[in-house]
Amino acid sequence: MHGSQRSWAAAFHRYLFNPAGLGYLTLVSAVWLWTAVDALLVDRVDTGLAGIWGFLVTAPTSLMFVQLEGPMLWGGVVFAAVFQAMLFGIAYCGTEFRREI
Repeated sequence: MHGSQRSWAAAFHRYLFNPAGLGYLTLVSAVWLWTAVDALLVDRVDTGLAGIWGFLVTAPTSLMFVQLEGPMLWGGVVFAAVFQAMLFGIAYCGTEFRREI
């Protein structure tokens, strides 16, 4: 059982911490940072709609959590970002790049 726990942790690390997974998480973080700056520092009437970009960049998984409220909503967005980063990481690690001469 201890070996299987190690294999899950190793798989999680392999699929999340690669260029595709980290690139996606960087993109999501940048969008949420831009959204927060836009909502807090820019005085416009339509700044309330800036938050939609955070959901769009983590869609379609985050759209399952739109009906939740409070911390569950934000937890759902974080889960969606990590889940989709894992999917990108699996696709990245599963692709073999062969250079043919």
